[in-house]
Formats: sequence, structure tokens, C-alpha cells
Amino acid sequence: MKLTDSHCHLGSQKFPSDELSAIITRAKQHGIERMVTLATSLDDCSQNISIAEKFPEVYACIGIHPCDVHETKNQYIDQLTNYAKHPRCVAIGETGLDYYHPAPKGWSTEQYHSRQREFLRQHFTLATELGKNIVIHTRDRTGEESLQDAINIYRDFADRTRAVFHCFPFSLESAQPILDLGGLISFTGIATFKNAITVLETATHCPAGSFMLETDSPYLAPVPHRGQRNEPAFTYFTAEIIAQARGESLEELAVHTEATVDEFYGIGPTK
Repeated sequence: MKLTDSHCHLGSQKFPSDELSAIITRAKQHGIERMVTLATSLDDCSQNISIAEKFPEVYACIGIHPCDVHETKNQYIDQLTNYAKHPRCVAIGETGLDYYHPAPKGWSTEQYHSRQREFLRQHFTLATELGKNIVIHTRDRTGEESLQDAINIYRDFADRTRAVFHCFPFSLESAQPILDLGGLISFTGIATFKNAITVLETATHCPAGSFMLETDSPYLAPVPHRGQRNEPAFTYFTAEIIAQARGESLEELAVHTEATVDEFYGIGPTK
């Protein structure tokens, strides 16, 4: 069995650089053969690219997280484009909309959300120009407003690029517009939480080929490591519970989720 952690943050300060080799070794010991590390600001783009250069198991995505848009200069896109053209960059992201966190000091809520939407459109435009796919973050305190706004933006670009809505917490009904546009969703360790029934139900009934597995590490460690620092090796525990819920073996789950990773990121099958 071989799996991919399709979304992690190996450039995080919670992952000291001198630990990365051991972290990747542990991942491979758990059958996690590939990892995709995502930048969230201009400041950590080069670090994520460097990690992907150093470790052949790791690929990078380049983008500005919605919670960083207020600290990013308007002229950011040229610099982001240069990073995104790197051969180890396999998609644009993490980008998206975050209506969960309050607007920063000096910004109204509408100004903050409007800038996020502007950045998301710019990321979609960059993805289409470079022929890459895109990784989307959405989060709301209540409801699904950021999800619906992001889907509406995706709709304008869906004929030219594919999006994955990562760390998907909603019902299959909420995911259906994404799938209808040709997009994907992905599941984290939240699927192992006893109070996250909806996530596991969605993963259970989601068609094969329409979702990937991820950790979002160092965040959201699955059971039995909940509350600890998450890491790519823990993809295994999420895969295990989703496979069980779907009535599949781990090997059967790996076959279709790995094919989905191969197609979305264009990185080819594991050897």
C-alpha cells in the first residue's frame, strides 16, 4: 500500500528543518510515499520549494493563504509567478476564502473578505496561465458562505483548471457543485473525530476519483494522535477509518486516491 499526503505544511515553524528527514522517514514507514507541501505566504514560498528540491518524495504548491492577504503587497503576483514556475511546484495554493477569523485591525469585514476574493481570482488566473490546478481553503464560523463564494468564483474558471477544496467538512450535497464542475475535495484527520459525523459520511459516499487524503499537518492530527503535532505519517490513520467506512481495503482505497493525486498534481504514480 502506498499513499500520498496531498496537503501538508512542511515549511511550518512546528517542523524544524533538522527534523524533516526523520519526519519523511516516518511517513514512508507508514506507507506515505509522497507529500505535497503548501506555502501560505510569500515569505515561505522559497522554503517550501527548497524542501521539495531536497527531498524527492516532496512536491510544493505556491500561494497566499486568505488570512495573509492584508499583509501582502498589491504587486505580489509577479513574485508568486516566478515561484510557481519552478519545476517542483505542482499546483497553485493554498489560497481561498476565510470568513472564520475576524478582520485585522484597521480593516472592515467587507474590505477583508473583498481582498480575499480578489486574491482568489488572481490565483485562479495564474493557475490557468501556467496550466496548473489550484488548492482552495474555505472556512466559516457558521454556515457555508465562504464555500459558496469560492464555488462561484471557481465556476468562472472551471473550464480551464481544476480545484480541490481541501479539509472538506461539509455534506456530500454541499460538495456536489464542486464535483459537478470537475473539482475535488480532500479529507483530513477530522474524519476520525467522533463528533465529525458529517465528514465521515461524506467520505463514505463520495465517488471514487473525486477525493484525496491529507493531513494539513502540523494541524488536525487524527485519532489516536489527536491533540499532538500532526505529521504526514498520520495520513495512514485517516485512510484506515475512511476505508473501513467505505467497505474498502486500504489497498483498494489507495488505488483510487493515488490515481486522483497523480491526475490532479500531474506527478505520476508512485514507484
